[in-house]
Amino acid sequence: MKIALIIVGLLALVYILNMVARKQMRNIPVVADNEKIVTLTDKNFQTQTKNKLVLVDFWASWCAPCRMMAPVLNDAAAELKDNARIGKVNIEENRFLAQKFKIRNIPTMVLFKDGVEVSRFTGVKNKEFLLRQIQNVQ
Repeated sequence: MKIALIIVGLLALVYILNMVARKQMRNIPVVADNEKIVTLTDKNFQTQTKNKLVLVDFWASWCAPCRMMAPVLNDAAAELKDNARIGKVNIEENRFLAQKFKIRNIPTMVLFKDGVEVSRFTGVKNKEFLLRQIQNVQ
């Protein structure tokens, strides 16, 4: 009987902690994009990635980890030289691109060189990681 009560208590505690964490993640503010970040769509994707090195962030407005990445991407964009750039694809508005590149989890960042995918990573990353990935391809 005591073991059952302990298990129920632990499950209740885990549930409460999970709810608190979810509430905190929902409260992550939306950050405006840096002026150097390009908004990519089904219509402009090919021209914006052709003959360039572009780190493309596939994201959605309801995704808390995506909102966590926004300031990191802004900082990285501010440090990039003219030969590289960062673009963002809202997967809710551009479902064709999400399907074309088989985006299953977000945030997913795909590095394109001359319009061809050369690298892919998923999840929250720091600025140094992103800049290192870009530098390794240049």
